[in-house]
Amino acid sequence: MRHYVGKAVSEGARKGGHDLNENQGTALYKRLNEHAKSVSSAKNLRLEDFSCRYLAVDDIWISFTETILIEKFLPVWNCLLEGFGNHDPGKGRKNMITPAWDWYHPGRAWAEHLKPHTKTVKQLDIEIRTYFKTFDKAAHATTE
Repeated sequence: MRHYVGKAVSEGARKGGHDLNENQGTALYKRLNEHAKSVSSAKNLRLEDFSCRYLAVDDIWISFTETILIEKFLPVWNCLLEGFGNHDPGKGRKNMITPAWDWYHPGRAWAEHLKPHTKTVKQLDIEIRTYFKTFDKAAHATTE
C-alpha cells in the first residue's frame, strides 16, 4: 500500500488569520475534493484506484500529526515526488519549475505552463522504483 499524507486547515490558518471559534468542518471536505480533482486530471492515474482515510483533529494537532505520519510512512508523494498538494502558484510565479508530481503525472492545467522539471520522467521513474525497493526492504526488516 502506498500513502500520501496531507493536512486540511481553514482559510487563513497558515498565517494565523482564522477564527478559532469558527466551524472547521468544511476544510477537510474541500481539501479531499481538491485532491480528487488533482488525481482525476492526471493523464496516467485513475481516481477509482485510490482510497482515502482521514483523521479529524483539533487545529493544534494538525501539523504535528501530519509530520508524524510522514515520518512513519515516508510516502513517495511527500518524500520524493513532491507537489501533489500544491495549488496554482498564481500570477508572477509562473517561472517556477514544474513540481515533480506534475511532471510525472501530467494533467493539471496550471502546471502545464511552468518551466520543465530538472529531471526526465524516466529519471523520476528510476528514483521511484529504487525508493519503493528501499522502502519495502526497510518495512520488511522492521516486521521480522
